[in-house]
Amino acid sequence: MIYISYGSNVVQNTYDTLAASDIDQYLMPHMQVSLKPNLVVPCPASDGATTHPEVVEGVVRFLRDYGIRHIKIIESSWVGDCTKRAFEYCGYHELSQKFDIPLIDLKSDSFAYHHYDTYEIAVCDEAINTDFLINIPVLKAHCQTNLTCCLKNLKGCIPDSEKRRFHTLGIHQPVAMLNAVIKTGYCVVDGVCGDLSFEEGGNPVDSKRIIVGRSPLLIDSYCAELIGYQPHEVEYMSYAHQMGLGDLFSGASDLVEINPDSKPLVDLKRDRVADKYRRLIDEDAACSACYSALIYALHRMEELPLITDRFHIGQGFKGKVVSGVGIGSCTKGFERCVPGCPPKATEIIDMLRR
Repeated sequence: MIYISYGSNVVQNTYDTLAASDIDQYLMPHMQVSLKPNLVVPCPASDGATTHPEVVEGVVRFLRDYGIRHIKIIESSWVGDCTKRAFEYCGYHELSQKFDIPLIDLKSDSFAYHHYDTYEIAVCDEAINTDFLINIPVLKAHCQTNLTCCLKNLKGCIPDSEKRRFHTLGIHQPVAMLNAVIKTGYCVVDGVCGDLSFEEGGNPVDSKRIIVGRSPLLIDSYCAELIGYQPHEVEYMSYAHQMGLGDLFSGASDLVEINPDSKPLVDLKRDRVADKYRRLIDEDAACSACYSALIYALHRMEELPLITDRFHIGQGFKGKVVSGVGIGSCTKGFERCVPGCPPKATEIIDMLRR
């Protein structure tokens, strides 16, 4: 079942939605609970990329009133960025001090290998050694996978080296398998103002909603339809369904609206910004941070003459010497290359202007 509420009072809406949900069937006061927001980059939540600290505060207040005292916030920003900076810029230091809750940077955490079928996945120990993991993603678009929400948010629970490897394996199947290894206790989706164009923010859509439930797949499939994608258009969702990790959203019978009269009049349908540029990109196992920097740069260049170059990006180009334009350190053998892991969109724009 999915529970959803609408409105501008984020802390109270989050609390009320959890109180109306079935989370009490799975919680016990003695549990150690870990909260996993999405702090992919050090940007304020109003940009549409990161989890509002107010959402996490609503979760913490609910847990405290339930009698739970052992709470941690765990996260690892994407490759090339600093989690500690994200904690600071996104308002989590204040939240930590207010409730005396530790902030755990998973980039510094130990990890161990876990198995799903024949696959071996490195997972940070903090994500495994908890009694109850509450997944708190942002509902937003993604330039490679179309949607990023509950299932993909767990990618912040693996070491950076494993994040890179996921992309060499094609990202979708590894994300599904990761959700078989890490057991999510409950999901609280920040649907306040997610970016429906880029996973790193900049184009927020004011939608004022909190979405909670037990099943990451059920929620993700609902959220995909909410922004205009069918579940089969998000490949890792199809893998998760085939693996038996949950059901897909099937309609109103799966949904409980807490305050339907407050539902905002907003169009959440997707903005296919990334689709416009795929014809220009030769991608081979590219990491999300690198790929989105390129998409963002191309989007910013629309005022210039039509771009005809093809851009090569991804780990599959390591060690190759090729004429053309390469994006990221993996393409350092190219005739023209914008280095960096990942490069900044501004650096790509500078190269295009030259």
